[in-house]
Amino acid sequence: MSEYSIDDPILDMYIFETNQQIEQLESAVLESEKSGDYASDTINDIFRVMHTIKGSSAMMLFNNISLLAHAMEDLFYFIREEKPQDYDCSALSDLILEGVDFIKVELEKIKAGDSPDGEAENIISGIKGFLSVLKQGSPEAADTKEEVQPQEDKQQYYIPHEKNIVREYSCVYRAAVYFEDGCEMENIRAYTVVHNLEEVTDEMYYIPDDIMDNDSSSQTIRDNGFTVYFKANKSYEEMQEILSQTIFLKAIELEKIEEKAFEEHKMQKKDKTQLCGLAPENSPVTAIELQDKLNLEKPERENQSQASQGIISVNVLKLNKLMDLVGEMVVAEAMVTQNPDLKGLNLENFQKAARQLKKISGELQDMVMSIRMVPISGTFNKMHRIVRDMSKKLDKQISLEIIGEETEVDKNIIEHISDPLMHVVRNSIDHGIEATEDRVAAGKTATGTITIEARNAGSDVLIIVKDDGRGLNKEKILMRARENGLIKKPENLMTDKEIYSLIFLPGFSTKDRITEYSGRGVGMDVVTKNIEAIGGTAWVDSAPGEGSITTMKIPLTLAIIDGMNIRVGKSCYTIPTTDIRESFRPSEKDIIKDPDENEMIMVRGSCYPILRLHKIYNLVCDTTKFSEGVLIMVENQEKTLCIFADELLGEQQVVVKALPEYIRQFKKSRDLAGCTLLGDGNISLILDSGRLMN
Repeated sequence: MSEYSIDDPILDMYIFETNQQIEQLESAVLESEKSGDYASDTINDIFRVMHTIKGSSAMMLFNNISLLAHAMEDLFYFIREEKPQDYDCSALSDLILEGVDFIKVELEKIKAGDSPDGEAENIISGIKGFLSVLKQGSPEAADTKEEVQPQEDKQQYYIPHEKNIVREYSCVYRAAVYFEDGCEMENIRAYTVVHNLEEVTDEMYYIPDDIMDNDSSSQTIRDNGFTVYFKANKSYEEMQEILSQTIFLKAIELEKIEEKAFEEHKMQKKDKTQLCGLAPENSPVTAIELQDKLNLEKPERENQSQASQGIISVNVLKLNKLMDLVGEMVVAEAMVTQNPDLKGLNLENFQKAARQLKKISGELQDMVMSIRMVPISGTFNKMHRIVRDMSKKLDKQISLEIIGEETEVDKNIIEHISDPLMHVVRNSIDHGIEATEDRVAAGKTATGTITIEARNAGSDVLIIVKDDGRGLNKEKILMRARENGLIKKPENLMTDKEIYSLIFLPGFSTKDRITEYSGRGVGMDVVTKNIEAIGGTAWVDSAPGEGSITTMKIPLTLAIIDGMNIRVGKSCYTIPTTDIRESFRPSEKDIIKDPDENEMIMVRGSCYPILRLHKIYNLVCDTTKFSEGVLIMVENQEKTLCIFADELLGEQQVVVKALPEYIRQFKKSRDLAGCTLLGDGNISLILDSGRLMN
């Protein structure tokens, strides 16, 4: 049984926010390494990120992550305070990125419900060693700065209790913390504040005091903020900095108060658990004053909250469920408006209501789709790390350019294109970009360039990866294809694009030896499998000595498409309308045959192949003459094909459903993109025109 449950809202929030923070950290490190220096703002940002990860991980009892984050925090605290000069920026980046990779692996274990049991001692030792070298260059700092000791392992959530050991504190504080609108789970975030303050004090209490036991305390904090009274031996500036590390912090109001005010609130806390407000600067605080202040300021604060509440966080599982319900509604609408019982009836009012229903359901579908759309920038930005790591290991100078990262696609599509994009970029670096001396000898710049571009193309998105390397070697590709028996047609009839597309076949590689990055013949095969799994296509073009261009065409969404239903015999098929150029009824005189008896048709001076679906799927069909049926001309990847069918049944929005596993095992099912349910209850198979052409 799994030790951790991803359904736990606290754990879910921890994973989400930690992932965001390490992505932010990774970007900051890569940018700093590119510039050759860590700016003061970047150092502060990294320090804050590691402080937050340290606290939240300790709260969740993930002590290996917490200790690693603590070591990184100590390192950047020293760099921030002492500002050492002439340190190895690249070595520092390597250490931090190694720690980031460790945290990523541990987060994946947590997502899978396993225990994050990785050993971080070697990474921590490397960080401490780097810090020691920095201190040797700054002996004054080594003598005067006290190194922060790792916090003790926690065995349970923090529960306020009386301490047996009485400590003396020099300062008494009141802090009012306000979180960003829409951040959700404010009670858990307030608990994080309490947990962080544990490191500096044994005496504190807070309002509301039931944050871990009462979910409704989130609304109280949302309306009034979270107020903490505590004693500490830290200065005002130090406490301001500690509290400023809180994630999703909107505002913080910190002030020193008198010991008398602290004790008064401590005595009244049991009867005033819902009090929370602002106290006059440097004056004793009483419960009555707090309540009066709260009553005066609460309406204004509520108005501000309502005005600025523009964004909320929603679990993606809820969006998936909403999309499923919209899909079921589209099917139900078709079942109502296309009900066979309505044939031959003149129902004017019904048709008017049906049109209104179609309009509303279409608007609802568009709105749900827009909610699910996310920018592709997150996936693109991950490629910076791959380019950086491979450039160092292969000793190549490579720059990465990104264009169109604001392009939006469905959330589910994003999850399927990360691996293909990574393999294409790695292939361009390893195979495409030449070594520095080879580029200079060829008259090129010493630094190679890889460009990743995304742009909309109708209902599809094109992702283009371009490099200015050596390009593909057609002769070497053909030679390897012959050796592996991958050529299925005469070589003299193969176009350049068909030859280049051989690199997508499983087991194909032009590398003479296996390396860390290539040689196994699986990378580009992953590209085609993942892209085809979401109804997309991929192809490559190249010019010798100038570089290669790999293009991946993916749909904007997988859920609902516009399709044209056709009948072949007693079977029904659906063709995506985006693939259809035109449909027409041909005459027999326009039909021609090539020497292999393949049927083709002349249309406006151009010749196109004809595909009879009833022959491919062995269907019983009475309509075999072209003059009795209809041809649907479809276009995909700059190829054109005419599909012969008995008749067109009409256009309809269809919900794409995956084919069952036992059907996908058949070879002929590769021509199908899925299936859908029609209004009369029958099932229609969705044709993949790209695969039919091949």
